[in-house]
Amino acid sequence: MKTVCQVCINHCSLEPGQRGICRARRNVDGKVICENYGQATSLALDPIEKKPLNLFYPGSLILSVGSYGCNLRCPFCQNHEISMADAETVDTVFLSPKELAEKAYACRSAGNIGVAFTYNEPLVGWEYVRDTAKLVKEAGMKNVLVTNGTASLQVLEELLPLVDAMNIDLKGFREAYYRKLGGDLETVKAFIVRAAKECHIELTTLVVPQENDDITVMEEEAEWIASVDPEIPLHITRFFPRYHMTDREPTDVGHIYQLAEVARKYLKYVFVGNC
Repeated sequence: MKTVCQVCINHCSLEPGQRGICRARRNVDGKVICENYGQATSLALDPIEKKPLNLFYPGSLILSVGSYGCNLRCPFCQNHEISMADAETVDTVFLSPKELAEKAYACRSAGNIGVAFTYNEPLVGWEYVRDTAKLVKEAGMKNVLVTNGTASLQVLEELLPLVDAMNIDLKGFREAYYRKLGGDLETVKAFIVRAAKECHIELTTLVVPQENDDITVMEEEAEWIASVDPEIPLHITRFFPRYHMTDREPTDVGHIYQLAEVARKYLKYVFVGNC
């Protein structure tokens, strides 16, 4: 029978055996399961600033893990080889929650502070994040989530007691732009507001020429973020042609700095990236 997935905004209605838009969740015998559970495509010890998190244990390293799948369809995705893949089209290695937590603990001597769930959209496989994060916490280490923020608030509530910091993509500040990416602005705003009450968050906006690069819109975005908390850091990053969006030049560096100055009228911490 058909089953509706409740994890994100898409609410995919799945026939038996069918995968959702994210390619990571599937209807098996009437139950939507996390098909990418423990299926790692990427594992690296990264600087925390690469997440990017500039005000959470700066100078430290974090063991970063990714799987496959994403519930958005950004045409400029940097990690499309894994985010747009499924079980048949990508190579994976199984890492149980216990194995990953043990790897993180073993890397402490190298400066590791915990685990970051990143590279693809981790919340399409939120059960793995939950199970691993519990063990990482028990080992006295930190959990970081790098997410597009389009999961349901029910999923967020499950994870908030376990997550120490997040970087959340705020891809723009117009509903029409979010619709082009397969997302929903109001869902992301609600996610940010709730997460900001419980853990350290930083936001990232990738500035795409002719899409979300309007100065007035950035001013509205920064003003809204400040209404949540003016000390939330905002990373304004430069677009480079990727994936299906190779029809335009990289964002002008000067324009990135101009947008950052506008945001600084409202926010205490504004960083530029990819410049």
